[in-house]
Amino acid sequence: MRLWASVALSLGSFKFKIFMLETFLHLGNDRGMSLLIDHMAGWTRLTLNRPEQRNALNTALLSALADTLDQCAADANCRAVLVTGAGGNFAAGADIGEIEHKTSAEAAVDPRLPMWARIRAFPKPLVAGIDGFALGGGFELALMADIIVLGANAQVGLPETNLGLIPGAGGGQRLMALIGRARALRMVLQGEVIPAETAFDWGIAAYLAQGPAAELAEKIVARLALRAPLALAAAKAAFIASEARMLDLPFERAAFEALLDSADKAEGIAAFKARRKPEFTGK
Repeated sequence: MRLWASVALSLGSFKFKIFMLETFLHLGNDRGMSLLIDHMAGWTRLTLNRPEQRNALNTALLSALADTLDQCAADANCRAVLVTGAGGNFAAGADIGEIEHKTSAEAAVDPRLPMWARIRAFPKPLVAGIDGFALGGGFELALMADIIVLGANAQVGLPETNLGLIPGAGGGQRLMALIGRARALRMVLQGEVIPAETAFDWGIAAYLAQGPAAELAEKIVARLALRAPLALAAAKAAFIASEARMLDLPFERAAFEALLDSADKAEGIAAFKARRKPEFTGK
């Protein structure tokens, strides 16, 4: 399917909704995971490899990613990690089938929470190479990286409000820290998906490639692998500690969990699957 190739940037675009619908409808019946691991000279490349689902992050794949990063953290031969996606996309979001019937009580003990925490706590340089779509949970994953490299065709966004939800892994808070309140609210409230050049200009990414992200991202992570590992770890630890003090991640998560019980969330997902506009009632 190449319908996504003609997607318009507006969340209200019918084509964009069809792209998202086709992405998520595959997910409810797919509980497998696929993560490709390539050990290079001093660094490791992790490739999200669910191209039929645009590399959407179900729980199994997120678990594999967290486990592999833990292994890389303990491996002295691995000094940096690159995360990228197969099939022309980074990651199209989370598994809507895992969210559709989840309650706020269930979300409070969601096994994904410690997985996200382990990814963010990875002590070595983490680079995200983004081509195609990085949306929702996929964009939240990218925002946990230390350096983001955007391919020329990359598009990023947090479209959760279209489903009556908000980002659930700290994406809104991290985005605000990067691009400021006005632009972050513009993206989150409107579910706006922006192209690579805009994302780079706004400060979301450190690098913008002329073509695909892979070649530039690999050069960057290879250079990082040659630098002093203790200094890099100390620098990253200081940034993580500072982020924890500045960002109200628990509040955003609590708001996400509360919305799971709302009628608007149920309506948003039902409308999404039925390919119609949602009729939100504020309940």
